[in-house]
Amino acid sequence: MAVSISQVSFEHHRIPLGIGEVNPRLSWRFEGSFPDWTQSGYTIEVSQHTNPSQVDLFHYLNTSHSVLVPWPTVSLASAQSATVRVRAYGANDQPDTPWSDAVSVETGLLTQDDWLQTLMIAADKETEENAPHQPVLFRKEFSVSSPIEKARLYITAYGLYEAYINGKRVGTSVLAPGWQSYKHRIIYDTYDVTDLVVNGDNAFGVLVGEGWWSGRLGFGSGTRNNWGDTLGVMALLVITSNGAQHIIQTDTTWKAGTGPMVTSELYNGEVYDSRLEQPGWSAPGFQVSDSWIGVKELEAPYSQLSAPDGPPIRRIEEVELQSVLTSPTGKTILDWGQNLVGWLRLSVSGPEGTTITLVHAEVLENGDIATRPLRNASQTDHFTLSGNGVQVWEPTFTYHGFRYVQVDGWPVETPLDGDAITAIVVHSDMEQTGSFECSDPLINKLHKNIQWSMKGNFMSVPTDCPQRDERLGWTGDSHAFAPTANFLYDTSGFWRGWLKDFQSEQVEGAPPLVIPGVPATGPPVAVAVWGDAIVANPYNAFRSSADLDALREQYTGSKVYLDSGIPRNSAGLWDRASYQLGDWLDPLAPPNDAGRATTGAYYVADAYLVYVTGLLAQMASALGLEDEKDRYEEMTSDLRVAFREAWVTDGLVANETQTGLVLPIYFDIFENEDEATAAASRLHDIIEANDYLIGTGFAGTHLIGPTLSKMNLTDTFYKMLLQRSVPSWLYQVEMNATTTWERWDSMLPDGSLNPSDMTSFNHYAVGSVGAWMYQTIGGLAIAEPGWKTVKINAIPGGDITWAKSSYLSPYGQVSTEWEVNEHGFRLLVEVPPNTFAEVTLPKGGSQRVGSGSHEFLDTGFRLR
Repeated sequence: MAVSISQVSFEHHRIPLGIGEVNPRLSWRFEGSFPDWTQSGYTIEVSQHTNPSQVDLFHYLNTSHSVLVPWPTVSLASAQSATVRVRAYGANDQPDTPWSDAVSVETGLLTQDDWLQTLMIAADKETEENAPHQPVLFRKEFSVSSPIEKARLYITAYGLYEAYINGKRVGTSVLAPGWQSYKHRIIYDTYDVTDLVVNGDNAFGVLVGEGWWSGRLGFGSGTRNNWGDTLGVMALLVITSNGAQHIIQTDTTWKAGTGPMVTSELYNGEVYDSRLEQPGWSAPGFQVSDSWIGVKELEAPYSQLSAPDGPPIRRIEEVELQSVLTSPTGKTILDWGQNLVGWLRLSVSGPEGTTITLVHAEVLENGDIATRPLRNASQTDHFTLSGNGVQVWEPTFTYHGFRYVQVDGWPVETPLDGDAITAIVVHSDMEQTGSFECSDPLINKLHKNIQWSMKGNFMSVPTDCPQRDERLGWTGDSHAFAPTANFLYDTSGFWRGWLKDFQSEQVEGAPPLVIPGVPATGPPVAVAVWGDAIVANPYNAFRSSADLDALREQYTGSKVYLDSGIPRNSAGLWDRASYQLGDWLDPLAPPNDAGRATTGAYYVADAYLVYVTGLLAQMASALGLEDEKDRYEEMTSDLRVAFREAWVTDGLVANETQTGLVLPIYFDIFENEDEATAAASRLHDIIEANDYLIGTGFAGTHLIGPTLSKMNLTDTFYKMLLQRSVPSWLYQVEMNATTTWERWDSMLPDGSLNPSDMTSFNHYAVGSVGAWMYQTIGGLAIAEPGWKTVKINAIPGGDITWAKSSYLSPYGQVSTEWEVNEHGFRLLVEVPPNTFAEVTLPKGGSQRVGSGSHEFLDTGFRLR
């Protein structure tokens, strides 16, 4: 029953190396089941690495704060590190924790001067025009004449990079430094390379590909060179040896060349000819041939350089090959049994010049891979063998969304099986926080599908899809899905970085539809639901993390959006000439007109305007901005009246549809409770008349469950959730989906594909139902920002007889486990130290409890 500190963290960094905060806030998680344990104070021990013999202790009494507490001592300088331990004290006679494990934190380069005039360099050659950019090799040799004490590499690129020292790969990130709004922010990464640099001769190599920087982006023909037309690298290697610093940096003495990577494009895949490999190119002693050329200086992005807020993309897991199929047309097709995002790793031998072609697709149609949904993204890798024994290869600067791969040209010398080919799953390396399981296997599969779609689309930015010629940071999708995402993973750092770009991209308050913005989606324009994400996403992130500093950062963009970014009519509602997407992908919308919903676009826009204005008032209140809170509360009240005057007559709304009723009920727009109750009754009737099938698009889907539960109609939503006919969530599961789809009917009941040219099988927006599942079936919800107080209110329904869920909160793990049987309802709850839970039983009755293990019984409860 002891209490201990299981983790100490800094800001939202999983690995606090090269961070950008000079006063990093600290958080610590607890473990232990001591009943009702609360923290009464704490001590932070700090050892500055500039003076290891000096250890400072900082004592704080009469405080329960353990999340994002202030840095206790002098600010860190550039590239300065410290080691920290924490000890917490129990209140009254409760036990104190032992000292936590020691954790080191280190800043990156905080000013332009710290970069020591390091250059951004490029190969001294003409750049490709209207064509893919061939990846470039950069190299430099250097010597160190004494033992290595410490070495740090600071690096970024115009494009994507992989760095090598003495032939060995630096770090584990892939597709680094990720995708940002490069005009405003370019991430540099920091690596500890102490173990790679040697006393003696060394070589430093960097491979750079086009990535998002200059690769083709956007649907249709897309556009290339959106931020620049030349690949470059900027790197500073700082070596401490014999008490002195040795500096190796990108300058005009470097050499550049090309290798076996002919092209490597995000959409079209990689062409790799291993006969062109240059063995040892990143190792000392390599003989540089005449094909290697000099480099030139590019303008360095000093003003845009930024340390990362969120985690990098990494290889996260591997998936084994499930089966090898032969299609009706005689093609060889590999099936991984899971729609995933990443690439393949081959281990193969065969004759020199043999070219293996790998075409990736999400689904089959008529037994062959379905490439039509990819539009102008070929998702095809070409690997040409050298003939020199077994070769292990995987692509570098591309990624694919796929379950199936058509293989052509596989050599007979190597059996085509799971030993020869493996799928590598990649995504932003966020910490998984949420879990869920229940008695219904189809609901469990839906949960897994939701999780897989999130993994496949949280790729440095929150993309809509991972496979076709799009893969963009659509803001409306993230708006709908954020509460679900925030439960499944620790998204705090991920959102913080992306929301910086969201704010930077605003023009006169209006943000683009996608972040980062690309020409294919047009200039910035305010659009309800999508633009509203600049308010809702910071609000939801704050609810999850309790990070007031991040909220304060993001509040400015939210405020500007509502104050000046939205075109309004005389009533303060949306201008009727404004562009709107409405309840996008309403199931009754025509296949090639996703915006033609049964609920009017301006109706949707006005309802959301009421909602996000109210959210901004809550944000102002959390930040202590009382005058602004009052102003936005008054504005919200006025907008409610304006909405009713525009859209409500005698309690009936202009659009008596599922979405049309959900929005004013959930957003508290009706004049009184009686009108809201009557509207909820009509909503139930509409759902029942529709055989409990879903009738909402992006604007309504994530809210229909919470709305029905708000109006004590949870049983109605259980019936919707458990439907298996199209359109429904479990229809997709019944159709063997392993991720959530863009459309309710991306695949038709006969197995053919939706005829639309916009059909993805990996979109997370429909998975926004996860938030309701975890809160209502699992019983876990936020009662106080940051999960300081947890709301536990599991509501059994349908034919589900048990469920269990957990969430790794900033304080520690909270969990629920319940079952219903002939003896009634039984609930087990685990509450982490230093937190509280408000527990409500299905038939009523609430209790506030502290940390520890708790059991609740209701012997009279039965499922209906």
